[in-house]
Amino acid sequence: MARIGFVGLGNMGAPMARNLARAGHEVAVFDLSAEAMARAEGAAPAASGADAAGGAEFVLTMLPAGQHVREAWLGAGGLAAAAGPEAVLIDCSTIDVATAREVAGAAGRPFLDAPVSGGVMGAEAGTLTFMVGGPEEGFARAEPVLRAMGRTVVHCGAAGAGQAAKACNNMLLAVSMIGTCEAFVLAEKLGLSHEALFEVASKSSGQCWSLTTYCPVPGPVPGSPANRDYKPGFAAALMLKDLGLAQQAAGETGAATPMGARALELYRRFVEEGGAGTDFSGIIGMLRGG
Repeated sequence: MARIGFVGLGNMGAPMARNLARAGHEVAVFDLSAEAMARAEGAAPAASGADAAGGAEFVLTMLPAGQHVREAWLGAGGLAAAAGPEAVLIDCSTIDVATAREVAGAAGRPFLDAPVSGGVMGAEAGTLTFMVGGPEEGFARAEPVLRAMGRTVVHCGAAGAGQAAKACNNMLLAVSMIGTCEAFVLAEKLGLSHEALFEVASKSSGQCWSLTTYCPVPGPVPGSPANRDYKPGFAAALMLKDLGLAQQAAGETGAATPMGARALELYRRFVEEGGAGTDFSGIIGMLRGG
C-alpha cells in the first residue's frame, strides 16, 4: 500500500480520497474547507497541501481550473517542490491542454494529467474512467492507485493527452445528449411515448450512452438523473466548462467543430437561464420550450 497526498476535496475529490483509503492506502488530505476534509473519511487531514505532499509516493490534485492547478503545483510552497524526488505527481482536474503541458514540463519529475469521466456517481462508486497523459514509467507506477478509484484507466499518450481525450469525449457527450433530448421532444410532439422511442432507439442505430445509460426522461433508465428531478450527477455548469475547453482547443488547432460550438451556445443559454446546478441532461426542459 502507498502513502498518498490528496489536495482538493470537492464533490469529486472527497469520494475519490475515501476510495483510496478504503483500498488500504495511507492518505493525507488537504482542502481550504475543513468541512470538505471531514468528508474524506478514512484519510488524515493535513495542515497544508505541502504537508499532505511531504513524504508521499503519489500526490494527487482535483481542482476547479487551470489557474488553480498551476498555483497549487508551481506556486510558492507548491506541491511539486514539497513532494519527494521519487513521487509520481497526478492532476485529476479538468483543465486546458496548454496548462497541463506547462505544469508537466515544470514539475521536474513524472507528472500525469489524469482527468476523469463518470461524475459524482462514478466517484462515489469507484467506477470512474481515467484518461491519462504523461510518461509511460509514471503511468505504470500510478495505474494501481488510479484503479482504486476507477474501473477504466487508459494511457492516452504524452503530457496533455489526458486533457485532450477528456475535451473530445465531453464534446461528443454534449452533442449526443442534445440530440437525444431533441429526439424525445419531437416524439412528445408526435404523440410517441418515451417508452416506445426508447425501446426502438436503444436497439437501433440511434443507440448511444446518452440514451441507454443516462436517458434524459424519467422511466426507461431508473438510475438516470431524470428520475431524481435532474439532481446532478454531472452539472450543466461543468459541461459548459468542458465545452469551453474543447472550443478553446479547437480554436488553437484550427479544428472544425460546428456541432461542438452549437452545443456550447445551448449549454451557455441553459446555465444563464438558471440551469447551472441541474444535471446536464436537464437541458431537455429548455429544448421543450424552444
